[in-house]
Amino acid sequence: MLIPLSSYDRLPPVGGQIKILTHLQVREDAHVLFGFMSTAERDLFRLLVHNVSGIGPKTALDVLSGITVRNFKAAVVDSDAKLLSQVKGIGKKTAERIIVELKDKVGVAAVWEAASAAHAPTPLEAQAADAVAGLIALQYKQVEAHKAVREVLEKGAATTTEDFIRQALKLLVK
Repeated sequence: MLIPLSSYDRLPPVGGQIKILTHLQVREDAHVLFGFMSTAERDLFRLLVHNVSGIGPKTALDVLSGITVRNFKAAVVDSDAKLLSQVKGIGKKTAERIIVELKDKVGVAAVWEAASAAHAPTPLEAQAADAVAGLIALQYKQVEAHKAVREVLEKGAATTTEDFIRQALKLLVK
């Protein structure tokens, strides 16, 4: 079974349970099984293999190994051939062909995903939001929690949710 690098990254430890979605390709000389950890990866693989001329299973795996599904869709929606051509096995002309042949198939959902990704909070902002929720759970008022976490965020001294909570508690106790 062949799987993209993105799926290798999410394999559980040895002995752990796993659910792999598959795609079987039957050729004259072989039956080849491809595995994926998510429906989105398998769907993108099938979209590439079945809808883009000149893209075979190996190149489709290279695409999944070189770029996330969300970034791939965003590149197609934004007609970003430069980003797609950075993937192993994809040249400028192939990237342009992918954009032309998949733009209408990637659709409105990908446009929404691309816009959402552009406005998504950074990991640090997400940790700050988690810290606010933690302080509220500790019975602090929402306004106080926001103010304390914002101060910690502006100082730039916290790197984890725990750091945010610890430093915000110091401010709240004063």
